[in-house]
Amino acid sequence: MTPFLSRLSRRQSLQALAAAALVATGAAPALAADNFPSKPITIVVPFVAGGTTDILARVVGQAMSESLGQPVVIDNRAGAGGNIGGQFASRAPADGYTIFMGTVGTHAINEWLYAKMPFKPNQDFAPLTRVANVPNLLVAHPSQPFKTVKELIAYAKANPGKVNFGSPGNGSSPHLSGELFDSLAGVKMTHVPYKGSAPAITDLLGNQIAIMFDNMPSAIQHVRSGKLRPIAVTTPKRSPELPDVPTVAEAGVPGYAAMSWFGLFAPAKTPAAVQAKLHDAIVKALKNPAVAKKIQEQGGEVVAESPAEFAAFIKAENEKWKKVVKDSGAVAG
Repeated sequence: MTPFLSRLSRRQSLQALAAAALVATGAAPALAADNFPSKPITIVVPFVAGGTTDILARVVGQAMSESLGQPVVIDNRAGAGGNIGGQFASRAPADGYTIFMGTVGTHAINEWLYAKMPFKPNQDFAPLTRVANVPNLLVAHPSQPFKTVKELIAYAKANPGKVNFGSPGNGSSPHLSGELFDSLAGVKMTHVPYKGSAPAITDLLGNQIAIMFDNMPSAIQHVRSGKLRPIAVTTPKRSPELPDVPTVAEAGVPGYAAMSWFGLFAPAKTPAAVQAKLHDAIVKALKNPAVAKKIQEQGGEVVAESPAEFAAFIKAENEKWKKVVKDSGAVAG
């Protein structure tokens, strides 16, 4: 062996030993976090483009890109009530470059609704922060013969099973909002699941389905244009964006309350320092007045919290929706 190759071999050995020491002491992830991000970040959205989950991911992703200095790309992977996207994101490399826009469906409903889950929502992901709370809006095609909650109930009772309500998919908050309405109002409507809010809205605009309990951001534009009739909001309080629209509870179904929420997650084994950088970038985006205004104009309430606060919130939501799913008898998969 030549002296040069001998020196090179010794250098490589020393480098290998140094790398091993870094891993052993935990310094390697720290170094990775120092350089993070060095390439584009992908937000996996488990529903089709145009729905509320997609809208929020794009608004927040753009602001994150400006803060982190790297592009943030949206990857729509729809199907199975968000489970297809959830499975894909849960198996992504835990390096911070793939994160997931989860919902009340993917992280508080599906586990109780589906007989078999392709991933474990509260074990395979690390919560970063909730992004927004969003009311669901009960809307109807203007040609339908009811304008109020009481008129809808009367019509549904006179025509059992003939009122079709669409949703972004089995287990989504709009789906369960409809099931909860059936249960508390004593009616039986027919659920029609879609692969996202956008195609459901398209059929509602075409009067292929009668009503929808849609997330407000994807429905409000059609209400403002007069293409859809607002009947009620599902939250306990009226929405500031539609102050003249009553809540379902005050309009005739006492005790009714349902809300969609959306939050960002990283694969569970993502280094803590990388999770912290992502959390800080998301919160910075949400505190940007322009971002907050866009979300509020869509009827959403901006939420920025710590990972621990988000985890505690998810735990409470699981208990709530577990009972709703059981009481409604809803099943999927």
